[in-house]
Amino acid sequence: MNKENESFQNNKRRKLDENASENRFDDSDYWPDTDTDEESPSSMLPSINDTSPLSPIKTEVHAASRRCRENSGESTASRSRGRGRRNTSSSPAQHVPEPATDRVFIWDLDETIIIFHSLLTGTYATKYNKDTQQIVQLGFRMEEMIFSLADTHFFFNDVEDCDQEHIDAVAADDNGQDLSAYNFAADGFHAGAAPSAGLCAPGVRGGVDWMRKLAFRYRKIKDTYNNYRNSVGGLLGPAKREQWLQLRAELEQATDNWLTLACKCLNMINSRENCVNVLVTTTQLVPALAKVLLFGLGGVFPIENIYSATKTGKETCFEKIKQRFGERCTYVVIGDGQDEEAAAKAKNYPFWRISSHSDIAALYNALDMGFL
Repeated sequence: MNKENESFQNNKRRKLDENASENRFDDSDYWPDTDTDEESPSSMLPSINDTSPLSPIKTEVHAASRRCRENSGESTASRSRGRGRRNTSSSPAQHVPEPATDRVFIWDLDETIIIFHSLLTGTYATKYNKDTQQIVQLGFRMEEMIFSLADTHFFFNDVEDCDQEHIDAVAADDNGQDLSAYNFAADGFHAGAAPSAGLCAPGVRGGVDWMRKLAFRYRKIKDTYNNYRNSVGGLLGPAKREQWLQLRAELEQATDNWLTLACKCLNMINSRENCVNVLVTTTQLVPALAKVLLFGLGGVFPIENIYSATKTGKETCFEKIKQRFGERCTYVVIGDGQDEEAAAKAKNYPFWRISSHSDIAALYNALDMGFL
């Protein structure tokens, strides 16, 4: 079991004290964009500066990027691990290369863009000499908020056992029915499942009516994400919004602005006309969407650019992404774990390892100087 999912499953229903201290945030639901925040990550880490020569890690990635372009004609066959029904694991749009994209940055989530799993395990506190109990409690508070949002707004109780790789994976089963007055609680979705076999029991999941109801849920999840990706506070409501803002402020302080540094890199890539950020995480799709929103990343990750590798593995996700954006693109993988590194190596994609704040700052410098 992967590191993110193990933590989610083991701690899913913990009840934690979420008494938040007085809110110190303003009304913004975002960390500062690079356009409005003049402080660069390198200024926060004196050992990294914008005028220094390429570091060995930068040189390696720059060379690998060049090789990737030269070998862009090489193709790797897509692998599928379906569960016995017709293949609806990706939408038609994923198989038609999207024009005007030169470079795709494929990001891991936990311990790369955000600090989360290592909060729960206490390894972050140990590594950076923090108060372990305080750090672990911060992690539990955020975890509880993630699953609360997933259950309340993203049907996680319904779809937990029917996890998908991509939000449009079951779109082919959607008949386009108007859902504005649809009653999800009374549509018989649960009644269609075997009592002890889960919602995806053999002989049930392939039923046309049941699959249509599953597709309705994923369409509603997509609509909710798109409506609130830039205004998460409106989804949470006033009381929870204050708790959320306070928790994010405490997390940033405890992690020495890790997310702020990562967001500077994401925003720089987003500002480029022909570059795109894509997220591939080992978290199940629905909790991953909740994570993205609650860590303020909805603005840089359209829901179509978020993939879950829980069922298929990262290399299969990378292949789906290549089918979507085409052979001519340069693909750069950014992460902290062996899964994404091995998948990048198998696809001959350059890999940028993130294991500390200085790695993120170095990535920012490489982007700023045009090496990536």
